[in-house]
Amino acid sequence: MRGELFHPGRAEISLDKVLHALSDPIRRDVARTMHRDGPRACGQLSYPIAKSTLSHHLKVLREAGLMTTEIRGTTRVISLRRDDIDARFPGLLDAVQVTAPAPEEALKEI
Repeated sequence: MRGELFHPGRAEISLDKVLHALSDPIRRDVARTMHRDGPRACGQLSYPIAKSTLSHHLKVLREAGLMTTEIRGTTRVISLRRDDIDARFPGLLDAVQVTAPAPEEALKEI
């Protein structure tokens, strides 16, 4: 049995870790998808990368404080911690285009 997943508290969310997490186009697109569509099961995300690589990206987002992961049986449901990020760094998600439609160039990189 695995232990609880680490989620930093609101006060522990670091700007450096958030910016690092959002520096990758796939992680930024995952955050954009969560903003647009709301919580999703990890299996509903489809990217042309290995499952282990996607799991790594989700871990980086979670440990940076951008996402929360809820374990429901054998499913993991992820969601954007928009309220926490907005409270710590107002306007950041807008500035890094998480809340905007994906630019064409970024989608070609994925």
